[in-house]
Amino acid sequence: MRSNKVFKTIDEQIEIFKSKGLIINDIDNTRNILLRENYFFISGYRHFFMRSAKENKFLLGTTFEELYSVFLFDRKIRNIFFKNILVIENNIKSLISYELSKKYGIKEKDYLNMDNFTQDPIKVRQVHDILNKMHRQIRVNGKKHSATMHYMSNYGYIPLWILVKVLSFGIVSELFSILKREDQASIANFYHLDYETLAIYLSILANYRNLCAHEDILYDHRTQRNIPDTIYHEKLHIEQVDSEYVYGKNDMFAVIIILKQMLSADEFHDFMREISYEIDALSGKTKVLPISMLLSKIGFPDNWRQIMEID
Repeated sequence: MRSNKVFKTIDEQIEIFKSKGLIINDIDNTRNILLRENYFFISGYRHFFMRSAKENKFLLGTTFEELYSVFLFDRKIRNIFFKNILVIENNIKSLISYELSKKYGIKEKDYLNMDNFTQDPIKVRQVHDILNKMHRQIRVNGKKHSATMHYMSNYGYIPLWILVKVLSFGIVSELFSILKREDQASIANFYHLDYETLAIYLSILANYRNLCAHEDILYDHRTQRNIPDTIYHEKLHIEQVDSEYVYGKNDMFAVIIILKQMLSADEFHDFMREISYEIDALSGKTKVLPISMLLSKIGFPDNWRQIMEID
């Protein structure tokens, strides 16, 4: 049985780093960073620099500055992913609210009617659960959010295009999963996707959105669901093992493939420009860690930038 963790001062944290072979060039700056950023969060990036999985020692020459640069890199790309996922979140909320309002009505008693959703017996409980979540949001936010309060006070109902503002991306992803097939297809057609693929994409984006919003480590995250094989996997000649693509299935590059298909061309170009800048900037700051190793760890093939050239 492991002993309980005990509080460590900043100087004790620095000594732990040093005992594992990390070079501390500037004690005062390191103290300041650890106090501001949290030892545990920065230490989460040490796996890049370990000599082996078993040997808990840093590669020779690893400095605190290089470790911290990877920490900052993850934060910067997390922010870039986050703002672009928010664009898609807004888009899908707009599409769903438009489609359901047009077809079923603008009052919650109309658009949240059980008859408007899949009648698959296997999904009956799921439909009930999701609609209950939405009714709960109406009760909770009806008197808190200015837009919902305005409609409740003046009209006595909240239209879906207002309600989606207070729904999480996770709930919206679940909502899409219980729509009738024809409604799913109509929404998916906007992105030139089939409804099954879009359902997977929304689930993965909701997962990454939560990671980004809570400042969780992004670089080595893998989702439980895989995206289907795409033309991008094929045209980039991504390596395969046992007929399965090594990159772009449940990693950060999979999210890039999703963004390629769901952002506008200009939005995706700006996104790629920002990601490229951060990777190039990091490559100039790392000496012990080859940038190719980092790219592999986060799921990027060597030719990842070429996705911009594929229509």
